[in-house]
Amino acid sequence: MKPTLLASGTRRQFLAGSAAMIATPALSQVAPEPEDDQAFDPLRPPPEPEPPVKRNISAFRAKRWQPYFDHLRKGAILVDIDSRALHYWSEDGNNYRLFPSSVPLSDDLTRRGRTSIIRKVDGPGWAPTPNMLKRNPEWPSYIPPGPDNPLGTHALYLSWKFYRIHGTHDTRKIGRKSSNGCIGLYNEHISELFALTQVGTQVLLI
Repeated sequence: MKPTLLASGTRRQFLAGSAAMIATPALSQVAPEPEDDQAFDPLRPPPEPEPPVKRNISAFRAKRWQPYFDHLRKGAILVDIDSRALHYWSEDGNNYRLFPSSVPLSDDLTRRGRTSIIRKVDGPGWAPTPNMLKRNPEWPSYIPPGPDNPLGTHALYLSWKFYRIHGTHDTRKIGRKSSNGCIGLYNEHISELFALTQVGTQVLLI
């Protein structure tokens, strides 16, 4: 059965309504074991209120890969939930990147441990799980790729069910607790990370 597509105006009204619930503190300071349907909810807005994040990318500490990985085959990604930052090292160790990220809303929605990239999608579509639709029957059954999509421009699918590292068109989410498990990046950053990674790149969330 094909997914139901909403008209462009309907999708925008739906997402605008969700965005209206999001707190809007200034973010001038800010420069992807619950394997069930409730683990991933990119449309859920950040909690209200949440104070501005008191750190920016220039204040993030660079890390060495050796304490976290035994090797760099196929590269490595470290997501630091507490500092809301994603670290990437290339296979030869010469290319290191540091990106600000969004993180899960609460500890019970946060999964830590080792996983890997199993799929890469340029222009991902998004569909809520059955449990999401039970809780939110007004949500669309599918949002195609484009400016209304909660996954942004690119998505890195992890071996954990429902978990992704992905972009977002709502830049207010970056640097905040704003997901039910996934890690979000600015679209320009997920595009950069997408080009650097490959299927099999190791990922560690701490």
